[in-house]
Amino acid sequence: MPTNHTLAPLPHDDLEAVIIDYNGVIGRQPTPQMWARLAALAGWPVQHTDAFMRAFWGNREAYDAGEISDRTFWQDLLHAGTETHRRREPLSALRKADIEMWTHTDPAVLEVLHTTHAAGLPIALLSNAPHPLAAALDDTPWCATLMYRTVYSCRIGANKPAVRAFEAALAAAGYPTPGRTLFIDDRADNIQAAANLGLRTLHYQGDAAEMARHLPQLQPTMGLAAPSAA
Repeated sequence: MPTNHTLAPLPHDDLEAVIIDYNGVIGRQPTPQMWARLAALAGWPVQHTDAFMRAFWGNREAYDAGEISDRTFWQDLLHAGTETHRRREPLSALRKADIEMWTHTDPAVLEVLHTTHAAGLPIALLSNAPHPLAAALDDTPWCATLMYRTVYSCRIGANKPAVRAFEAALAAAGYPTPGRTLFIDDRADNIQAAANLGLRTLHYQGDAAEMARHLPQLQPTMGLAAPSAA
């Protein structure tokens, strides 16, 4: 008779909650091909993709914080040589391509988070993201399943590493004790800001197994008989 692989929690410390970044942790970084496609949609020649990326990041902080509109961000990125009659149509295509390139997730990280969620630890998402991307992430099945709450920079008017962003995330996580809250991010400046506020931190560098060692996980327990089939 087959055994029933019932899940039981592994021993873990006194964590009360996890606050986790999206891009670079759960979300994979866009490929060069994705950047080239976005640049082409904005009318930039392929050989100028690097210049497009510099222009993109030049205004992204304000866009993520909700300080400039969606239309303003994308209109400012249209290449100077793009004809006037083509300047309206690309905006929806650019917005769609932007969302697509930021919504590819790492299955190994999601697997770790699923087991942490099953162990009962609240997980809150804290991400620098504009309104269209925030809405898209909230609509994903993994976000609806795993996240206790989500906090996006565009909705609070502050990007990480601002103190306000971490305060909003702690509130969203149910006001856990900062010293019993693990913050996970791929950027050193965000990690330092969280540590300055007393949070525990994990500077994520692409190793999902290392992340799992910092979180409560579940493992199969053997020897429990499965119920008889009806």
